[in-house]
Amino acid sequence: MTEETDRRPETPAEAEGTTGLFTALGKMLKLLRERAGLTQKEFGQAVGYGPDAISAMERGVRVTRPELLEKADELLDAGGLLKQAIPEVREAMKKARTRHPEWYRSYAGLEAEAVSLYDYSTMGVLGLLQTESYARAVFTQRHPPLDEATIERRVADRLSRQQLFERWPPPECSFVLEQAVLERPIGGPEVHTEQLQQLLRLGRLRNVQLQVMPTGRHEHPCLDSSFTLLTPKRKEQVAYMESQGYPRLITDREEVRVLAARYGIIRAQALNPYESLDLIEKMLEER
Repeated sequence: MTEETDRRPETPAEAEGTTGLFTALGKMLKLLRERAGLTQKEFGQAVGYGPDAISAMERGVRVTRPELLEKADELLDAGGLLKQAIPEVREAMKKARTRHPEWYRSYAGLEAEAVSLYDYSTMGVLGLLQTESYARAVFTQRHPPLDEATIERRVADRLSRQQLFERWPPPECSFVLEQAVLERPIGGPEVHTEQLQQLLRLGRLRNVQLQVMPTGRHEHPCLDSSFTLLTPKRKEQVAYMESQGYPRLITDREEVRVLAARYGIIRAQALNPYESLDLIEKMLEER
């Protein structure tokens, strides 16, 4: 991909001139958290976020949402300091725009407003489900190599997509991963363990169904590439897939119908959500 086609759009903060707001909030959060003697993981557990999300907020690359500021103000004994920023944060969120490589922007915009999202993954964990460490490992291992600035930009953009799980009402989500995806230790043992724990956490959300397609299945309805089905608010369902860096957004009704039918069969043949989470837990116990 050329530098021109990969040029990053302005971030929401850059576009609206609120970079300082999110950077300052991140610094305050970090200072207050460390003063309270909490790790990112401990603080995240207390406010309902993973350590990757807390890290992104403290670095100013992810919006610090009003509900988190409410909880953090009391937990970190901020005396109302964090709550004071809530009106400005709400205003910034209204103006926020999706930031992604030019070729990805159409899909990213649809994903951000999706009321339902179904994905079948065959090679790696879907970006929407990745931890920060896993995402960084994916981009670091990319060939031809990416420069450090591009890697950090891509990681931040990927993490920003995960705000989809924090919306209310939440979108209906279904994810089917090939068992081989879970077994592939991208980034090494620690990163792999953290990613499996992330899948368990997300798989337990009320609006999420996470399933595993066992490698030992004798029959399989789709030996082609991964694909995503999503339904934007007040719009028809569309499909999205990539192959060797070439994206394709599918809006043709018949093509989408075929993929939707195929996805239904994939879900039926995969382990059910409870069996799938049990499998992931066993994998973690064996590590």
